[in-house]
Amino acid sequence: MRQERRIRWEPSSGVVDHFFDDEPVPGTQGLPWDLLKAIEPFPTRDAERYDTAFLSGHVVEHYQVVLVEAAQRSLDQMRAALTEMCARQIPGDTYRNLQIQPSFEGRTFKHVLVPVWVLAYTYGAKPYQVVVNGVTGAIAGRYPYSVWKIVALVAFVLVIAAVLLATQDWR
Repeated sequence: MRQERRIRWEPSSGVVDHFFDDEPVPGTQGLPWDLLKAIEPFPTRDAERYDTAFLSGHVVEHYQVVLVEAAQRSLDQMRAALTEMCARQIPGDTYRNLQIQPSFEGRTFKHVLVPVWVLAYTYGAKPYQVVVNGVTGAIAGRYPYSVWKIVALVAFVLVIAAVLLATQDWR
């Protein structure tokens, strides 16, 4: 029996209404964005007014991203999130030519210092970083891989599987 996939394209349109609150944009260029995204969210509702005493005794990085660039990054992030939301609303299992025309109203910004602990280390000649959300304790980082250890593990698993299959009673 032969199966044949048939697709019937139908136009679709609609409206997605969503409120973005505190869309974070890192003010640093010294840490990978994917690592910072991995340790979100930060509870910005509990934010307190800035006081220099908060930073006493700590090394703190000054903002490296200007407001105009941060605003554009925020728009890009929100547009990507809206595209995902719209894609989920489309009936069926596939779509093409998805176009959105978002309208952003009442945009505001605030500079917020969030506690991120950074561990940097070098293994061999390559640097690695680990970041920790100072509020939630979420951790993200990169670590070195040993190709030989991975190959040895795969070989070990294959040998064990072969031994188990060889000793299997096939009656």
